[in-house]
Amino acid sequence: MARVAVSKTYKLYIGGVFPRSESGRTYQVTDRTGTFMANAALASRKDGREAVSAARKGHVTWAKATPYNRGQVIYRIAEMLEGRRTEFTSALVDTLDMDPAKAAEEVDAAIDRLVHYAGWTDKIAAVFGGSNPVSGPYFSYSAPEPTGVVAAVAPSGNALLGLVAVIAPIICSGNSVVIVADAATPNVAIAFAEALATSDLPAGVVNILTGQAAEIMPYLASHGDVNALDLSAAGAVLRTTLAQAASETVKRVYAPKGSPDYAAIPGTGRLRAFLEIKTLWHPVGAVSLTGGGSY
Repeated sequence: MARVAVSKTYKLYIGGVFPRSESGRTYQVTDRTGTFMANAALASRKDGREAVSAARKGHVTWAKATPYNRGQVIYRIAEMLEGRRTEFTSALVDTLDMDPAKAAEEVDAAIDRLVHYAGWTDKIAAVFGGSNPVSGPYFSYSAPEPTGVVAAVAPSGNALLGLVAVIAPIICSGNSVVIVADAATPNVAIAFAEALATSDLPAGVVNILTGQAAEIMPYLASHGDVNALDLSAAGAVLRTTLAQAASETVKRVYAPKGSPDYAAIPGTGRLRAFLEIKTLWHPVGAVSLTGGGSY
């Protein structure tokens, strides 16, 4: 008797668990030949709301973690990808019809990108903060802080590397993220979510929604508890729509011109995009309560 294949249903990743869409909707995912491969959850606006709520809780925990600890956790994610290297390579080949060697290179690049940002966690304060020269009896210094909850669009084409290149710099500094995966490759995004779920990353720091960015992102862009948007992978028309939606609330919007090269050596633009700089002033010396001078 011929064996009946067990088709997988790719769920969402919200708050560290894998729920189905509250709408009950799914859509079909096909392989490189156009053959049905699996069903994926078609996320709704309510799913987006749940993801933002989970991201806020995750941010509170993650932002309090020491930079050293965040680096350890992100490095642990790289370890999980390294252990599933063959699985991710096969997923890229099956879905995108990539050359096996090229697919393996993309997986390696994604792992290396995680290691890169794992090394950045305890250097952010030194590079983007520091003391400020001031005229007067004061000591002034600036310290970077995470922006908060970031909503992002995953790029198409670079299914794994692009996903990692968007997520890693956001969480590196203590932010949490809600990202809408590329609709054509939800299998890669949820496989990455499975790696996250088996790492030491706190629940809610990364939330992955599958479905249509044009449906979910306008809601996230206008959500009052979303602090920033990464629109670098959004098309021109969608960018305009999301920028308009974001204008209803105070948000940082990262939307560099042109199409990003996710395979290029990363600079610091993505790190700086989701940092707030807090400047502190402190008087030098102390004021005497009796003599009126300083001592």
